[in-house]
Amino acid sequence: MMDEKVEVDITIPNQTRYLGLIGRIGEDLVHSLGRYTGDREVLAYHLNLVLTEAITNAICHANENDPEKQIQIQISATEETLNIKVFDEGSGFDLAELSASEMSDTDECGRGIHIIRRLMDRVHYRRSADGNVLEMIKKLH
Repeated sequence: MMDEKVEVDITIPNQTRYLGLIGRIGEDLVHSLGRYTGDREVLAYHLNLVLTEAITNAICHANENDPEKQIQIQISATEETLNIKVFDEGSGFDLAELSASEMSDTDECGRGIHIIRRLMDRVHYRRSADGNVLEMIKKLH
């Protein structure tokens, strides 16, 4: 039997007022996963948190609060993985510079990336066609 795949693709204005909406979409997606046997509440909370942190970074740091820019969020889920991509229109940063060993949850700069790295299985940040993309992958089994 083929895996069921769910895909969500949303573009929002570069404004933090949409954070709650995107977080709730992530939570609802987790609750719709058919065969997931783990703790749905914990996974839903973690997905909301990483989406909120990633989008906040994209709005405030990458896009520098520029109201003319946008954020695109793509979430795809199969029985095996959650794949989240957050696209920004900024100049980017070096993910390697934010060494996980040098950060803690209380550090203001890099705190979001530290949280994302801790909750997700793989995290990549790279140039895309019109900016950058932060890709976060969570294995579900």
